[in-house]
Amino acid sequence: MKKRGVLAALFMTAALALSACGNAAADGQAATTGETTEGATYQVGIIQLVEHPALDAATKGFEDALKEKLGDKVTFDEQNAQGDAATCSTIAGSFVANSYNLILGNATPALQAAAQATNTIPILGTSITDYATALDLDQFDGATGINVSGTCDLAPLDEQAKCIKELFPDAKNVAILFCSAEPNSKYQAMVIQEYLEQDGYTVKEYTFADSNDVSAVTQGACDESDVIYIPTDNTAASCTEAIANVVLNAQTPVFAGEEGICKGCGVATLSIDYYDIGYAAGEMGAKILAEGADPATMPIQYAPKVTKKFNPANADVLGVTIPADYVAVEE
Repeated sequence: MKKRGVLAALFMTAALALSACGNAAADGQAATTGETTEGATYQVGIIQLVEHPALDAATKGFEDALKEKLGDKVTFDEQNAQGDAATCSTIAGSFVANSYNLILGNATPALQAAAQATNTIPILGTSITDYATALDLDQFDGATGINVSGTCDLAPLDEQAKCIKELFPDAKNVAILFCSAEPNSKYQAMVIQEYLEQDGYTVKEYTFADSNDVSAVTQGACDESDVIYIPTDNTAASCTEAIANVVLNAQTPVFAGEEGICKGCGVATLSIDYYDIGYAAGEMGAKILAEGADPATMPIQYAPKVTKKFNPANADVLGVTIPADYVAVEE
């Protein structure tokens, strides 16, 4: 009888333990979220929309910051969606199923997928232009109020418009070239168009649905404009070679929203440093994991500085005179 009683107690204890573990996994909650645990280790999932220099730099900055703050207590599962939003959702679902402690969404579709997959696991974004647009927030005062925070890649669009005026004072028509599937690009196009029209330019949008029609749409923009503006658009950043083949042949200069696009097909840019915003997101991640910080109340952070940069090779080909305060992009 005593043996049966001991066995029954053991079975009851095991059942309770399994039930508790099952509930935690079902909720998709990180085991250490909201608490500081001595000697804890953390699993961080990274969803990067597509491979290109800007997003690559942001991911590296994020990982470097977390390694510096947490050392070998943090491990990463880095996944690239190859430009496909549906793949972002699949990756996010796997991270939630594995109860990761933190998820990074690098680029707007990646952040959106993570936010749709869980409202409990902390999420950080980086390379996000506008969090209110990305997350469809009716009210936004600097913090999201949900399990999401992060860093922004928006350069000052009024200053970018001034750069275009400085570099191309005789231009009449400006084309804004971007992917129609990226809400961050649409937001930038809407804002900078107003600034450019205030400067006297005639502005028209030229949008492509995906990489398949980039060249044709770019050719149309070249045919009808004096200068092209490309915002921080992920699809464009992945297609700079195709864009360069068209714009250089047409002798149409491109002012880019960020350095990677400028290096690939542009003449100049007023750009943030993507490594810096990734690093800042990593610092935020360390506070969430090790100190229990709440992403709902963490204000979105912005790039600490912007830099005027130019592409010497393209400037020479197109005969564009670059002012002395622009720095050459690195080869």
